[in-house]
Amino acid sequence: MDNRVGKWNWLLVVLVMGVIVILAVYLTGGFGTKTNVLTYDELVKKIDAQEVEGLYFAGNYKVNVLLKEGLTDEKKANFLKGREADAIAIIIFRDRFVETLQTRADKANEGENAGSYKMPIIKLNDPEAKSGWSTALTVVSVLLMVGIGIMLFMSLRGKGAGREAMSFGRTKARVGESIKVRFNDVAGAEEEKEELKEIVEFLKSPKKFKDVGARVPKGVLLVGKPGTGKTLFAKAIAGEANVPFFSISGSDFVEMFVGVGASRVRDLFNQAKKSQPCIVFIDEIDAVGRKRGAGLGGGNDEREQTLNQLLVQMDGFDENDGVVIIAATNRPDVLDPALLRPGRFDRQITIHMPDVKGREAIFKVHARNKPLANNIDFRNLARLTTGFSGADIENLLNEAAILVARDNRKVIFMEDIYEGINKVIAGPQKKSRIITERDRRITAYHEAGHALVGKMMKYGDTVQEVSIIPRGMAEGYTIFRSLTDDNHITYNYLMDTICKTLGGRAAEEIIIQDISTGASQDIKQATSIARRMVTDWGMSSELKNTYFGGEEEVFIGRDYQTTAMYSDEIAAKIDRELMKIIDYNYERALNVINENLDVLNNMIKLLYEHETIYGDEIDMLLSGKSVTEVSEYIKEKKDNNKEVAEKVANGDNIKTNPLGNPKDMIVPEESVDVKPTESEPKITIEMHFEPKETDDTKADVIVPEEKVVVEPDIEEMPEEKKKAAPKKTTTKKAPKNDEEPEK
Repeated sequence: MDNRVGKWNWLLVVLVMGVIVILAVYLTGGFGTKTNVLTYDELVKKIDAQEVEGLYFAGNYKVNVLLKEGLTDEKKANFLKGREADAIAIIIFRDRFVETLQTRADKANEGENAGSYKMPIIKLNDPEAKSGWSTALTVVSVLLMVGIGIMLFMSLRGKGAGREAMSFGRTKARVGESIKVRFNDVAGAEEEKEELKEIVEFLKSPKKFKDVGARVPKGVLLVGKPGTGKTLFAKAIAGEANVPFFSISGSDFVEMFVGVGASRVRDLFNQAKKSQPCIVFIDEIDAVGRKRGAGLGGGNDEREQTLNQLLVQMDGFDENDGVVIIAATNRPDVLDPALLRPGRFDRQITIHMPDVKGREAIFKVHARNKPLANNIDFRNLARLTTGFSGADIENLLNEAAILVARDNRKVIFMEDIYEGINKVIAGPQKKSRIITERDRRITAYHEAGHALVGKMMKYGDTVQEVSIIPRGMAEGYTIFRSLTDDNHITYNYLMDTICKTLGGRAAEEIIIQDISTGASQDIKQATSIARRMVTDWGMSSELKNTYFGGEEEVFIGRDYQTTAMYSDEIAAKIDRELMKIIDYNYERALNVINENLDVLNNMIKLLYEHETIYGDEIDMLLSGKSVTEVSEYIKEKKDNNKEVAEKVANGDNIKTNPLGNPKDMIVPEESVDVKPTESEPKITIEMHFEPKETDDTKADVIVPEEKVVVEPDIEEMPEEKKKAAPKKTTTKKAPKNDEEPEK
């Protein structure tokens, strides 16, 4: 509204100035016809020739000339009033000019020519006198300029009470009168909903609480990681209660001018009091609510002034019974203690990342308006998206819908959602990237090694997808999904995770007879897990049940450095234990690859033919199915999807996967039995870390001694894939340390 008023003020100013200019031009004769200009000699000649009827001295130097040619009474009358003239002449000395005309007339009338020369009508004006129009124009111009100045000042200053000069102190909060978001639009956080329903009920019927002496929290602090739905929850509260919703960011309070932030806080609460009951939502409050005195600034800086004013407004001299303040942050540890005390933000609600049940419900909420095929499995998607927030899930479904629209289809398949997940995690596919045959072969065996070792691990996650298509910075990728939603991470799970992480490097060493830089991230991840097992979780044979982390986050105003909480001797032990874990799991990965070379080579054939395979297809290979059977199964799935897409495009009514009610109880899948059997004893720390006795102290390269590598059978592959098949190589016996390698 204020912007529209300011716009009309400027238009009015421009219009008034235009009217002044037009009026001034009109009064000065600017719009009249162009008048001839006569020189002094021309004027004298015309007077001598008796062609001039009259002269009107309009100024000190300007003379209006009326000619006898075409003379009328009306024209003569207008001439005598100074409104019309046939010509204009400029006279330097007008008094002398009149005397000259009189002298010439006297000479012309002498003797026989008496009375023959007739003087033109001469009218002299008062040089000091001004016309009424010019005086009025001057007065009006001055008044208009003063009025314009006052109008501009008022428009900049503002008219509301409590607003400061130049409008810097006005709040930037956006007001929503009718929020359409409801609790049904928020899934995966049922306990948080119950906590917030009290706020809704209070806003609807505050008398119910006051009658029993209850006081609803004045402030609610929503704490959670980015994307968990803090802003969505605040909107849902306002939508359920049907009250005004004031939303502002913490950074909107602070400006370069001292005192502006405090003024904006006061203005915000003044507006909120006029609209109570209402909700004031402050997003990213840590921008203005950080601990005072913890940084390098003094006690009078702008941010602390703003925080002090916010503290007073929330619980100070004035009562805000009908105003509920809701704030959101993902850094509650940096907030000022005075902001979190009872009476201000006296209720903190932590919004956690959704579990498998919550992710499944979120998938159903965001898939309401999307055409889904009947092969959509929300439970599988929920397992696959461990660690995803609600915003991530909404984004990946949107990416899947964009891919479908780009492909000119009208139905979303499971593969489209898989692609959306991969695109969110690692970026889009880069099929146009030029890849050499050597790189393609290394990538295929590397990713197949990850998948094969992961499939053979009992306690780790299962394989979801394997691909040799470049994506982001990776030449290929293998995606795992969790079978359970356990919060506790066990020792056996970590060991199997390290083992499958090193599976790619193990496959390179066995098949390629060389290692590449493609395992850099794998090594980094495995080393990080192993180090935390030793230093943080006490999972080592020599350093059991002891914490050696000792490194805290650096925060300006507290500690400027970190101190290791263990000696150099312990540091050496930590390094030895870390290497034991890495070496042991690498040995396991090598053994798995050597024992399943046939399956590995069949996976390579499928990857060369289809570029991407999924977990169920790897299970078929492990169960004994041939490459041809699995390939036919993959083609059949693609043909079925293509057929469904064509039917939908033709307008056929295809039954899609029912979404169900997101509120329905989602029964988790049965947990995997992780109890060790007699034939497979449970892995223990002592069993893992028994040192091996070797005759040579030097570290040997772990290469199997007499192994022939079975490469993909090119004869079984289609003609177009034979050229892309990896070349056959034979593994030779590894030389000992004191022998020269064969050339």
